[in-house]
Amino acid sequence: MVKNITVFTTDTCAYCVMVKRFLQVKGVEYEEINLDEHPERRNEAFALSGQLTVPVTVVTQHDNTKEIVVGYNLSRLAPTLA
Repeated sequence: MVKNITVFTTDTCAYCVMVKRFLQVKGVEYEEINLDEHPERRNEAFALSGQLTVPVTVVTQHDNTKEIVVGYNLSRLAPTLA
């Protein structure tokens, strides 16, 4: 069961828009952290994903386990929402 979802984005990222749209269509609430507006959080996104790209979606389950999904990867993201 999902506790919360955080999506790290930037203003110019088309895949970020697609991930947010997917979550909205599924009726899933999420927190967006726009790295253009909050550049001090870039290191946090990198530490979680090991990547310098966005979107980085962090799905935290009720047992506090985290699934990190980099990019627009619905084959990894969709199962984490169940």
